[in-house]
Amino acid sequence: MGSDKAASGEVSGAVIDVVQLGKDVPSGDGRLTILHDISFSVSAGEAVAIVGASGSGKSTLLGLMAGLDLATTGTVSLGGQDLQRLDEDGRAELRGRLLGFVFQSFQLLPALTALENTMLPLELAGRSEARKTAKAMLDRVGLSARLDHYPKHLSGGEQQRVALARAFAPGPQLLLADEPTGNLDVATGAQVIDLMFAMNAEMGTTLILVTHDEALARRCGRTLRLAAGRLLA
Repeated sequence: MGSDKAASGEVSGAVIDVVQLGKDVPSGDGRLTILHDISFSVSAGEAVAIVGASGSGKSTLLGLMAGLDLATTGTVSLGGQDLQRLDEDGRAELRGRLLGFVFQSFQLLPALTALENTMLPLELAGRSEARKTAKAMLDRVGLSARLDHYPKHLSGGEQQRVALARAFAPGPQLLLADEPTGNLDVATGAQVIDLMFAMNAEMGTTLILVTHDEALARRCGRTLRLAAGRLLA
């Protein structure tokens, strides 16, 4: 899927550009600055890790890159579009078209089966053959026998594999992963990460991985380090 996009010229150059990004929030009688003057770009096909201690601003930065929140200063351009210039519906449409997400807490909808959770982004995007595509993705992550199971009947590793299937099913240009092994034991986490990197390579997706795990970061081609809201040289 990703290679087809690349061949057609849909994916080229920078997938995301972050320019002089800053974020502050009200705090008491003043303002608390969470991010200071962050600038970087990520090219198509790259795997980039964003690392830093808890409280360094990693998750805030990820939310800004996804357009889930808006910056106080600076810009984020996703697929060539400035997120600051789009309204909430416009940002949601862009996310649905370009982004896949994998979260530490899985974020599966409890009332939906594994198959229905995987179909959801495809249906929201109006994709034909959503069920067929979702079944194929769940088979790819080794869950073809668990299609009709609800999240509460799946192990943590199985839930994260459903989350991977859901993230990759629409064929996103960019996958954002936020501490994807944070709620898993070491062995299960390693299996999930191996699967994520394998699928990322197969589909030619660009990956931005937020983690505090240095060993995991070393599997990416480039590492960006945050400390107290600043990007280190």
